[in-house]
Amino acid sequence: MSTGSMHFQDWLEACVNNVGMALEKALPGATEVPAQLHEAMRYATLGGGKRVRATLVYAAGKAALQQGVAIESYHHALDRAAAAVELIHAYSLIHDDLPCMDDDVLRRGQPTVHVRFGEATAMLAGDALQPLAFAELAKMPVAPALVVQAVQVLGQVAGSLGMVGGQAIDLASVNQTLSLEQLQFMHRLKTGALIEGSVLLGAIVTGATSETRQALETYGSAIGLAFQIVDDILDVTVDTEGLGKTAGKDAHENKPTYVSIMGLDESRDFARKLHEVALEAIKPLGDSAIRLKELADFIIHRSY
Repeated sequence: MSTGSMHFQDWLEACVNNVGMALEKALPGATEVPAQLHEAMRYATLGGGKRVRATLVYAAGKAALQQGVAIESYHHALDRAAAAVELIHAYSLIHDDLPCMDDDVLRRGQPTVHVRFGEATAMLAGDALQPLAFAELAKMPVAPALVVQAVQVLGQVAGSLGMVGGQAIDLASVNQTLSLEQLQFMHRLKTGALIEGSVLLGAIVTGATSETRQALETYGSAIGLAFQIVDDILDVTVDTEGLGKTAGKDAHENKPTYVSIMGLDESRDFARKLHEVALEAIKPLGDSAIRLKELADFIIHRSY
């Protein structure tokens, strides 16, 4: 399906639908034994969300495409890569919400997985989603060398030198005073790494040149950090109903955030500067990167 001439909101909806169908195919059926585990996995993964990481996979794949090559030839591979990042994201949210981590009871406006299914099932659901993500990458219909690259990138950004490492630093930072540099390092890992990895996966799938990949790495790094800053801003400016999760929780638990360190106005300025860095990075890619530009605008200007 060609989405090149679609309005952004229509394109976004098409991407969300595509990854939704890919996730539906990847996940075991809710009645398949062990049924409660599979029901929890599906609850965590199919229960909504903006699918920003998945749409970044699709947008980066389009931006990295060699001239004259049809995006349709990479449709199935991009679907699996998009599903993989959403599976990793879903697993991370399950574990982040557990009582031993952030101890949250609300996610996307619904009870968190451990509230609905119990802590043990929630832990196992997250454990099961993670390897399923790599199984999806292994099924991508692209050259084996590209599959290896994709697995390596996702393993790096999701592990102790990426998302999990950032969560560890976050837990250790409660009631601590961090410098701006320390806060940035933590969030480049905890939030930014998987967002940057999503961009890189799209680039890998469609065979990005080294120059294009460098531009997309810069874009992904900037927009990944901007995403977290906007999250911190929304945490103090939007209520629980609007967020779909508990508002003001970071401040209540005395966690360092951009707003607590920089203030609200400076945080907004910083997010705008990162937005500019991201757009400047992809400027040489021309019209092929229009979806990445639109996603950067969407991330910066979202209000919920």
